[in-house]
Amino acid sequence: MSQIDPQNSEHRKKIVQLLRSHGISPTVQRVKIASTMLLRPMHLSAEQVLALTNQTGRPVSKATVYNSLGLFARKGLIRELFVDQERAFYDSSTHPHHHFYNPLTQEICDIDPKQVHINMNAQPPAGTEISGIEVVVHLQPKE
Repeated sequence: MSQIDPQNSEHRKKIVQLLRSHGISPTVQRVKIASTMLLRPMHLSAEQVLALTNQTGRPVSKATVYNSLGLFARKGLIRELFVDQERAFYDSSTHPHHHFYNPLTQEICDIDPKQVHINMNAQPPAGTEISGIEVVVHLQPKE
């Protein structure tokens, strides 16, 4: 998606249409949260979304941010990433791709799926099939 200016009414209309196209009711709070998440491709924790969303205008509660992010992820608007035991991150890019994760800085960046090659000989359990593979490469400082 192109950059979204949360102050621009045309962009707000696009956000409302995007939410509706994903089966999400566009409440004022959800539009504000979606506008924050979809400014550009990014990876944010719920706490970061809360802080960014509440920089301007009427504040949105922590519970509303968490609930909205969960709803957005379930509806396919964003991706929920579990790269850290302490928190989930949310990715505004929903196309298949992989990630580098630095636990010291809590930074996540994308890896093009063409750059990761997996040779997997394991068969999934009976009655199941693989629906996707996501690779998270954890980083640490060089010694």
